[in-house]
Amino acid sequence: MLTTPPLSLYVHLPWCVRKCPYCDFNSHEFRGEGGRGALPFDAYVDALVADLDFDLPLAWGRTVQTVFFGGGTPSLFPPEAIDRFLQLASARLRFAPNAEITLETNPGTVEHGPFAGYRAAGVNRLSFGVQSFDDGCLQRLGRIHSSGDAERAVKAAQDAGIDNLNIDLMYALPGQTLAMARLDVERALALQPTHMSHYQLTLEPNTVFAARPPAGIPDEDSAWDMQDDCQALLAASGFAQYEVSAYARDGHQCAHNLNYWRFGDYLGIGAGAHGKLTLGASQQVLRRWKHKHPSLYLASAGSEAAIGGDEVLGAGRLPFDFMLNALRLNDGVPMAMFEARTGLPRSAIAGPLGVARSKGWLEDDPDWLRPTELGRRFTNDVIGLFLE
Repeated sequence: MLTTPPLSLYVHLPWCVRKCPYCDFNSHEFRGEGGRGALPFDAYVDALVADLDFDLPLAWGRTVQTVFFGGGTPSLFPPEAIDRFLQLASARLRFAPNAEITLETNPGTVEHGPFAGYRAAGVNRLSFGVQSFDDGCLQRLGRIHSSGDAERAVKAAQDAGIDNLNIDLMYALPGQTLAMARLDVERALALQPTHMSHYQLTLEPNTVFAARPPAGIPDEDSAWDMQDDCQALLAASGFAQYEVSAYARDGHQCAHNLNYWRFGDYLGIGAGAHGKLTLGASQQVLRRWKHKHPSLYLASAGSEAAIGGDEVLGAGRLPFDFMLNALRLNDGVPMAMFEARTGLPRSAIAGPLGVARSKGWLEDDPDWLRPTELGRRFTNDVIGLFLE
């Protein structure tokens, strides 16, 4: 039997000032006149609420444990818009006391001061898309901020009373050396965040970098040296790695992302947002996504026309989807969680489990799904064993 897992709410805000050449997210450059004020803040919040109302029957009576505003660049939206949405959403869904509410922010789009407004609205965690503290690397990545902008933004957030902060860093950047990658981590640590995301630049399909790869990308051996060295530096500074690219001080793991990785449920609202819901009455797991383009979304939110697609996951697909998330975690998950969140017996994955354990990729524990150190180096190969 399926057991209903915790519920999160993901809110997608799709606009950005400039599309980065490596980005494959659903983000759209805003080309209107008048800068920030010309974005359709009120209309988009209205659309988000209509979208939420349409999806509410999938989650009646459930409590939202976490909220995550992703993008795009959510910090293009003023605190007043975030506040209005959260008030309207919490009138429709019960929010857990002290629910983690995260807002992604680009250091190049914030002014000194608005963080107090976000905090007053209920935001209690910020994620800064810094990527690098080297101005040359930032220019080659197409970022609109400088290293100084990033440092000032993080300090402004802390001055406003938001001290639960993530800093995103990338490595293996064009023209980057091991010493430069290490210095990025050192400068991030000096800002005293509680969480760090540290991941390798990849050339994703349908991006500018995929079509025209930049010169000077480090080779795989150099990238591995950067990962290994920076991981050791983070560990020595009190940041424990708990997922492939996530590191946190004790007690500051990202609860929203942990719910994803543990195959929890989430409502996804906004242009291009994806959701995943456990339907207890029908014993099904449903994935739903919304149309990607903001103008189409604005015109159709709250109706069937806004739905980009629905997919009920069959028994053959569930093991792969579960492992795609759970095996990213260093500690893995209990086998009982696989059974509860897929509704399948452990015998359904006996074959691939045996292969993974024989290769030394998973620990030989019948009650736990935990990758070994070797398995963490071959995560994609391990997960691939569970394809239907």
